[in-house]
Amino acid sequence: MRSIWKGDLSFGLVNVPVKVYSATESHDRKSFQVDSADGTRIRYRRVREGTDTEVEFADIANAYETESGDTVILTKDDLSSLPVQKSPEISILEFVPSDQVDPIYFDKPYYLEPASKSPKAYVLLAKALEETDRLAIASFTLRNRTRMTALRVVDGVMTLQTLLWPDEVRKPDFGFLDEEVTIRDQELQMAASLIETMAADYDPTEFSDTYQEELAKLIEAKSDGSQAFPDVDEEESVDEDSEVADLLAALRASVKDRGGDASTEDSGSAPTSPAKKASAKKAPATKTAATKTAATKTTAKKAPAKKAVAKKSPAKKTAGSTDTPKKAPAKKATRKAS
Repeated sequence: MRSIWKGDLSFGLVNVPVKVYSATESHDRKSFQVDSADGTRIRYRRVREGTDTEVEFADIANAYETESGDTVILTKDDLSSLPVQKSPEISILEFVPSDQVDPIYFDKPYYLEPASKSPKAYVLLAKALEETDRLAIASFTLRNRTRMTALRVVDGVMTLQTLLWPDEVRKPDFGFLDEEVTIRDQELQMAASLIETMAADYDPTEFSDTYQEELAKLIEAKSDGSQAFPDVDEEESVDEDSEVADLLAALRASVKDRGGDASTEDSGSAPTSPAKKASAKKAPATKTAATKTAATKTTAKKAPAKKAVAKKSPAKKTAGSTDTPKKAPAKKATRKAS
């Protein structure tokens, strides 16, 4: 990795020399625009509007609109004159509880590496953040733009997470927020049980970018002239406006499918008892157990059919002939009469 910034991380009178690295990278397949007729690449030129005269990149400036609608042109020299803080410091302003910063404010993450010969001050601050379960709110200037950041520890490395400004987070304005939705206690209880059966520790390595994987298959198949994916029958369209007829029944079936306890109290006034929660947690102990439970459903359904055959067999033995069971009572009646 190549560092994009170098300076000091300061808090109080302590300065920790650090290097800043981008913590993420994109693995999306790169594409370029072409003419669909013959594959000729499409090129873009910077030309004056209404003419074919091309403008050099060095001569291009940015234009902004004022509140009154006027256009103001700002050159690169104008932008460089902004009185931004150009001090090479990440200045920690305060330490706040970790749960007070909603993840919706997190923007881009950066790794911090100790830049001094001795990483003691770096490791000390990292351990102190972990022990106190707090985030360091800091001011950071990158590319002539000052940002607010949250400093936290990820796998032993201090990570600088730039934060969105409050006016950059849109406020949700949806009609259902003003409606009173009635939730039955049984439904809430069963939903909690379903959550318990699906509870797990998050491991990002268990998931993969299926879109990129399928896109790669499609690209290779298109190159070879073969078919990437076999034809599959289209699923029946579902009416998006339709609601589940019985939400409780759907939740109960989901819990059973996960191998959990789908029983609920008739009153539904009390939440799931500790005993039930314990059993629900034990159900998803392994994925194999849940798979076996689902796999035996077909066998369970066939069992009643075998029982029906077993009931008919005694009737045949009593009759002692190939007559149907209905004729057997008639023979018994004749013997009594004699």
